[in-house]
Amino acid sequence: MIGLMAAVGGAAPPAAAAPPDSCTPAGAASASAAPTNMAAADQGGEDRYTTATTTPVDQIDTNALGLLKPGTISVGTLSDAGPSICVNGQGVFTGFDNELLKAVAAKLGLQIQFSGTEFAGLLSQVANNRFDVGSSSITTTDERRKTVDFTNGYDFGYFSLVAPTSGSIKSFSDLSDSTRIGVVQGTVQDDYVINTLKLDPVKFPDYATAYANLKSGQIDAWVAPSQQAEGAVKDGDGTAIVENTFSVNNFVAWAVGKNKPELVAALNSGLDAIIADGTYAKLYTDWVPRELPDGWKPGSKAAPEPKLPDFAAIAKENEAENAGKAEESTAPKGTFAQLGSTFFNWDLYRESFPDLIKTGLVNTLILSLVSGVLGTIIGMLLAVAGISRSRWLRWPARVYTDIFRGLPAVVVILLVGLGVGPVVKNLTGNNPYWLGAVALALLAAAYIGEIFRSGIQSVDDGQMEASRAIGFSYRQSMRLVVIPQGVRRVLPALMNQFISLIKDSSLVYFLGLLASQRELFAVGRDLNAQTGNLSPLVAAGIVYLVLTIPLTHLVNHIDNRLRTGRPADVEDDPLPVTAVEKG
Repeated sequence: MIGLMAAVGGAAPPAAAAPPDSCTPAGAASASAAPTNMAAADQGGEDRYTTATTTPVDQIDTNALGLLKPGTISVGTLSDAGPSICVNGQGVFTGFDNELLKAVAAKLGLQIQFSGTEFAGLLSQVANNRFDVGSSSITTTDERRKTVDFTNGYDFGYFSLVAPTSGSIKSFSDLSDSTRIGVVQGTVQDDYVINTLKLDPVKFPDYATAYANLKSGQIDAWVAPSQQAEGAVKDGDGTAIVENTFSVNNFVAWAVGKNKPELVAALNSGLDAIIADGTYAKLYTDWVPRELPDGWKPGSKAAPEPKLPDFAAIAKENEAENAGKAEESTAPKGTFAQLGSTFFNWDLYRESFPDLIKTGLVNTLILSLVSGVLGTIIGMLLAVAGISRSRWLRWPARVYTDIFRGLPAVVVILLVGLGVGPVVKNLTGNNPYWLGAVALALLAAAYIGEIFRSGIQSVDDGQMEASRAIGFSYRQSMRLVVIPQGVRRVLPALMNQFISLIKDSSLVYFLGLLASQRELFAVGRDLNAQTGNLSPLVAAGIVYLVLTIPLTHLVNHIDNRLRTGRPADVEDDPLPVTAVEKG
């Protein structure tokens, strides 16, 4: 990429590096200058992909863009990587990347709909038409271009090495085979550590989890996009950005499926338009105020350069203001103080519970109840088929049970959501929420079927013989005598399975959900990403406990009553002793 190697933005002094909420625009006052702690970079190259020019937006035919829903751009994004892509305190997908995309969509006269997903599956979801666009600070590598197409660049790609301030790691050259290096799976940092540094990283599903492991000492270093690193590192964490380097070859852009070249061209036109009218400069200044690399600018080669404030001068003023209190503000906390502030921040508990209950609890209950009822019905059918006299019923039930008990839950959810989803998208509106519930039901049915089967087969054979002796048919004996007794015996095991369903509902997030469809764990994780604190996840765990503990005690009470009957009550005895004696 032309000029990318010259200079990039870097870490500001910790006191000004990130706002309390990483999903809130910090403004020009938080500007950062080009870093001085740059690693030698030899991975640059010529920019071969930026278009020379674009078509004016008023000449774009939005009916020919191949959108999944006419008039609306469906976007897959992340919720935990502020200030670039995140969910704010109002439950809205935002961040620099997404606000920029909203502005582009407005220029084109299109609506936009964001869904949260995991980065590891984002490009494949875009390629398979689950989303029209992927928005996640995606660095455009040649390898990724084999899967999807990219727009022109709207940001520059580079990343940082974060390590404990008291440790021995001060640069990329200090990393070795014995170093536990954290990365987010599927990112360009993952590729860099493996293929450039030739090391084996520890992979995490999201940035918040990776940084939490660094703070707790589970990993020795973290390689992350600089924006996420700057947003995560806070005073008292005992960590710092020790060195920066460039990502591979190219810029940061939006991903689009290879079957939608018209959409790529339209987004490029919209990007040039918002650069020209000053929208880009305003959003950039609000969200990610840092110096642009020499010789690089966003948009096509014909787009004007955005008129940005002098971020280097602002950063220098910030550095002078914070110099006197830097030592005090960056003093690391003690171990117990760190644990307390990370997991038991009571203010964050109070802030988290409303969103956890209003959004997370509702969706967790919906997913669990729907999948539980459907799974119980299918499971009972499997149990009856599994003990049937007909091999044409027994063998399919056995095969189903073996397959769905053997596959990991997330694989089944992805197969149903991404495999069946495109087939039934006219029914679901390309929203995989209910497909996620169906996938959970199919998984639960395999286990519930075995629970029912074991319960039914545990009923004494004499019960069947007795019912047949009084004239019941085989089906009547099973329906009225054997199955009710078998179900009563396995109630505790059924409740355990339902509790597992409540927790497994968090896996539906892999399919990509709207902000209003997040369940408990997703809401807790998003709040964790906003604040850089794990207390919201602990709060989510508390809500899970409030759900599951009463259910466990309720089923134990019901099971005890079914086994022992109603306790005797002398006062309610209809036949007093005197009455018996007189009789």
